Amino acid sequence: MSVDDDSPERRTMPPKKRQSKSRSRKRRAAHSRIDAPNVTLCPKCSEPKLPHHICPNCGTYAGREVIKSTEE
Repeated sequence: MSVDDDSPERRTMPPKKRQSKSRSRKRRAAHSRIDAPNVTLCPKCSEPKLPHHICPNCGTYAGREVIKSTEE
């Protein structure tokens, strides 16, 4: 026994009451919220940097100097 597309088991019921525009838009807006990126301080030079990234100021990552800096 197969279920056809026109069978009552496959249909969805219409909503009982209409949702207002503001209620629908609030629900949709929750997914488009943009959070600020996390920022940590470099342990060597104390400049802000993104976590798991090379420090743009001194060029260190995980305690090692990855990029030679012109600062020294």
